[in-house]
Amino acid sequence: MSTKIVVIGNGMVGHKYLEQLCAELTASGTRAAYDIVTFCEEPRAAYDRVQLSAYFSGSSAEDLSLVEADFFADQGITLHLNDAAVAIDRSAKTVTSRQGRTVPYDKLVLATGSYPFVPPVPGANRENCFVYRTIEDLEAISAAGQTARVGAVVGGGLLGLEAAKALRDMGLQTHVVEFAPRLMAVQVDEGGGRVLRQKIEELGVRVHTDKNTQSIEAGETHRHVMRFADGENLETDIVLFSAGIRPQDALARAAELRVGPRGGICVDNACLTSDPDIYAIGECALWNEQIFGLVAPGYDMARVAVDHLLDGELRFTGADMSTKLKLMGVDVASIGDAHARSQGAKTCVFVDEHAGVYKKLVTDSAGQKVLGAVLVGDASAYGNLQQLMLNGIAIPGKPEQLILPASDGAAPSLGVDALPDSATICSCNNVTKGALSAAVAGGCCALGELKSSTKAGTSCGGCNALVKNVLDGELSKLGVEVNNHLCEHFAHSRQELEHLIRVEGHKSFQSVRDAHGRGLGCDICKPTVASILATTWNEHVLQPHLAPLQDTNDYFMANMQKDGTYSVVPRVPGGEITPDKLIVLGEVAKKYGLYTKITGGQRIDLFGAQVHELPPIWQELIDAGFESGHAYGKAVRTVKSCVGSTWCRYGQQDSVSMSILLEERYRGIRAPHKLKFAVSGCTRECAEAQCKDIGVIATEKGWNLYVAGNGGMKPRHADLFATDLDDATLIRYIDRFLMLYIRTADRLQRTARWLEELDGGLDYVSQVVIEDGLGIGAELEAQMQSLVDTYECEWKKTLEDEQKLKRFRHFINADEGDNKVVFVQERGQIRPATADEQKEREAA
Repeated sequence: MSTKIVVIGNGMVGHKYLEQLCAELTASGTRAAYDIVTFCEEPRAAYDRVQLSAYFSGSSAEDLSLVEADFFADQGITLHLNDAAVAIDRSAKTVTSRQGRTVPYDKLVLATGSYPFVPPVPGANRENCFVYRTIEDLEAISAAGQTARVGAVVGGGLLGLEAAKALRDMGLQTHVVEFAPRLMAVQVDEGGGRVLRQKIEELGVRVHTDKNTQSIEAGETHRHVMRFADGENLETDIVLFSAGIRPQDALARAAELRVGPRGGICVDNACLTSDPDIYAIGECALWNEQIFGLVAPGYDMARVAVDHLLDGELRFTGADMSTKLKLMGVDVASIGDAHARSQGAKTCVFVDEHAGVYKKLVTDSAGQKVLGAVLVGDASAYGNLQQLMLNGIAIPGKPEQLILPASDGAAPSLGVDALPDSATICSCNNVTKGALSAAVAGGCCALGELKSSTKAGTSCGGCNALVKNVLDGELSKLGVEVNNHLCEHFAHSRQELEHLIRVEGHKSFQSVRDAHGRGLGCDICKPTVASILATTWNEHVLQPHLAPLQDTNDYFMANMQKDGTYSVVPRVPGGEITPDKLIVLGEVAKKYGLYTKITGGQRIDLFGAQVHELPPIWQELIDAGFESGHAYGKAVRTVKSCVGSTWCRYGQQDSVSMSILLEERYRGIRAPHKLKFAVSGCTRECAEAQCKDIGVIATEKGWNLYVAGNGGMKPRHADLFATDLDDATLIRYIDRFLMLYIRTADRLQRTARWLEELDGGLDYVSQVVIEDGLGIGAELEAQMQSLVDTYECEWKKTLEDEQKLKRFRHFINADEGDNKVVFVQERGQIRPATADEQKEREAA
């Protein structure tokens, strides 16, 4: 007889329970002995509610999903979607659902989460008044936003500011209405709240504190008017309620489980309720009179409940509620006793209102132990301070050095060797330093391997830098040399080679190899050096001393396809093309029998050209005014654009002109990997700028700049880097960002991975690019301007040189093409024949 487990709720915590349970049962070989059923009230399985606001900046429901493909089928779990549990019969040990299902259980897990609190304000149920909790809520908000101009959020806490970001991303004039005298009153103190408000208002969001909403009524110029107790009013088209959460405990109350006076299902240290066969985990659970509104404590509860079910000894003893957030681009962190409520607690504060930075450190009376902290505007010290607090480590040096800027004698970061093995490095997945060390000892030698093995850094990613430090430290202890050598021929990283080539003036591979390498070189170092030489001196890639370094695509300045033919991709800046040029493309494709495809980057690709056909094809395109699109190179590929303010009724800036300006400035610039740009004319984001290496989005005041996004195998949304920029500042920041990336990235490293692995991450890049903290801003701009000034169309230059054209022959001693290339017709165009189709032709 199998043990029947029923889990009510398939949110983040409920799904973590299922993952943990299945992993433990599979590891013990007892999975077949358990029958698992889960009820999900929503129409889709678990998704990342923490990242919900990303929905408004381009993420789909699929992007937010936490469920691996075929998870429920592979694990044999019965999932009832869109079907809420409505009753628990404890005596019969059954659960009844809204759709009429009755399911028996041996053990029941309540992961019902919470619901958003809506203040009992008259008019709160008016049309276009929403809560901010589910994807369905977001879909309704998005639909309402199509006809709205102003939006207001009731609640200035964490969720309220996330909701405000969503309204702002929709292009609405945004207001935040908070009952308390400051924003995020639970996490930050008065000083931190003041600086946070300053930063938020600089982003164009109006903040109204000390506001008690009395009613919501029909407005005169907008859909609603919010009336406040102090007599003031605010007109708005949309109202979002984000005034806190309440535990979803109605099911437990009806089943007469013990609940707290203010709500929440009472649980003990094993996460058991007053019924020994029923557990409660996550935001619905009340432990020691506390509700934990963060996901990490919920994950801890899930692990404890699984362990107890399987007769383990793990227990829940509370959770660290420290948080590090980025709200509308503003760093906010709260650690431990942020409000200095501990007996004898002392504080020291650093404030720089010009820079929008506030830091408060809370210590014990002797100034030897960190009790808490508040960080606004600069949260770079978060990891250091949290580990000092969690592990009770004595403060190295004077307490104030922990929060002062480096120039004022700040203490160095806490070394990982000082942390005990019990120190939690990844709180989301409960990974300790000891677990990381054991994984390294077991053979994990790369960051990706370590993250995959332990799951550290795979949720919010905030611990990645610390995980990397542990990895390097453990490898060193094991006697493994931690190096970043490019290959066996160069005992240098790409970054080091870039510096040596630029400073010492090397202009050929032989010169670099003779000075700093050995051997003949390989397929790793040759293209890498070729890329560095291109971004330093910008000579034509088919110069005699450079051509042998190029890979196949760069050598023939075209992308090789699966059948040995090549693609032709002319540049179409911003996706804007004249009818005459469209006709030329059609005529060329028809003349040479090429397959024609419009790409996702708003370009037209012509496929199926043989090597000897490339020069005449390009001659016709060059004569028509086209130039190389560099689709074959690790270079700037495209700058995608919407139609912007020129045509679109929502457009706020001329995105087409800006995209053409960017593409014509950065065309042909080589980099460690390909680069893709996009410019959107408003926050509706039709050009999908937030999944590009460089993304630009128009605002009423200028341009918002996003960096380090990419699609591909590991998609990453770009980070908001700077806001409301004028044209000149936008170009200056992009110049500096690109040159910093080109100088410091590893070979074949996209901007997304580069930023994730860069020490200091986005904060460091911001210091270099925006604040010019290294004093190299002018140098980076000058290097970029040199590349811009020396740009030449590579195909045009090649067509002018008979020696270079000799490379484009299939046979050395004949002018024929490759008669092994076989095409078949499909949908009115050619495509490469399959292996079977080629055999049929040969047989015929």
